[in-house]
Amino acid sequence: MPVVDAPTDSILHALASHGVTRRRFLEFCAATTALLALPQSYAPRIARALEDKKKPTVVWLEFQDCAGNTESFLRAVSPSVGDIVLDVLAVEYHETIMAAAGFQAEAAKDAAVAAGGHIVVVEGSVPTGANGVYCTIGGKSAVQILEEVTAGAAAVITVGTCSSYGGLPAASPNPTGAVGVPELVSGVPVINLPGCPMNVDNMVATIVHFLTFGALPAVDGEGRPLFAYGERIHDHCERRAHFDAGQFAQEWGDEGHRKGWCLYKMGCKGPSTFHNCPSIRWNGGTSWPIGAGHGCVGCSEPAFWDTMTPIYGRLPAPPGFGVTTSVEQIGAGIVGLTAAGFAAHGLIKAGQRKRAHKQDEAPIEIESATADDEEGAGQ
Repeated sequence: MPVVDAPTDSILHALASHGVTRRRFLEFCAATTALLALPQSYAPRIARALEDKKKPTVVWLEFQDCAGNTESFLRAVSPSVGDIVLDVLAVEYHETIMAAAGFQAEAAKDAAVAAGGHIVVVEGSVPTGANGVYCTIGGKSAVQILEEVTAGAAAVITVGTCSSYGGLPAASPNPTGAVGVPELVSGVPVINLPGCPMNVDNMVATIVHFLTFGALPAVDGEGRPLFAYGERIHDHCERRAHFDAGQFAQEWGDEGHRKGWCLYKMGCKGPSTFHNCPSIRWNGGTSWPIGAGHGCVGCSEPAFWDTMTPIYGRLPAPPGFGVTTSVEQIGAGIVGLTAAGFAAHGLIKAGQRKRAHKQDEAPIEIESATADDEEGAGQ
């Protein structure tokens, strides 16, 4: 039965009006709590926040982008993009998915900005060269639009590596002078959700955290939320055991590749990339690049195109990891240790069998116990 015990302008009421049950709502809150790496005791707090809070107004801007993050957004599963757009968020402006166009679209954006307290989502880098002529919308440059829309905003969320750090447009030689949003925005909280594209689950969790606690999640040194980017891909990769065992694919389609061995020698950048891809995956949690047989390209790292390429070339030594100094020896080392272990095991077993054989052949001796021995045995 749909939930109706909530204010009529709340997120929960909007969900209930579309047939979302209390059970499904609480499941969503529990899943979001887990994704945010919070104790499950916080799930009721998240539920209360969504029961009482109004749908936040979102203005989604697109600049130098491929619309990949919009495509990721449209493929949201739990909740679906329909739930997000209609029930969780009030998306007042989004060039790709909104019905309005031209002056009507611009009017919707201006109205949302005038009301203030909105969340700005930015997709794509911002070109600063030639006075911003490389990206203009409605006669205004991307720099102008960003300045106007972020004024009075509650928070700015950059989605994708381009808006976070400049991404591909900012790769050398960067002819358009592309930069990431944080270089141009000040006075408003900004959080980065890099990736090509970002994972929509991380975006929803970030917004839910903001609604629940009134602040954006804790971030790392690159402005990324720790719940999503706090650990390396390598540390949770399903192929990690093969790395530890010294089992590496040497060519695409070889036996090791078919068996799911480590892709480090094929250029995988997992040891130098921080993201929760192995945990939440893609397409409704069904798969992810490494699971599909392709190495990580490091797309969630700043300047990844300049620092992580060639894509199929092995990285130089990742900071603080030292993987390249041992990768050639790790297999041989493990084999050597294993062989030594087997040898030691064999020697021990041989010694045990020899002692047992001697004991079997030795005559049984019966000694009379002394008084001291009997006293000790009694104790």
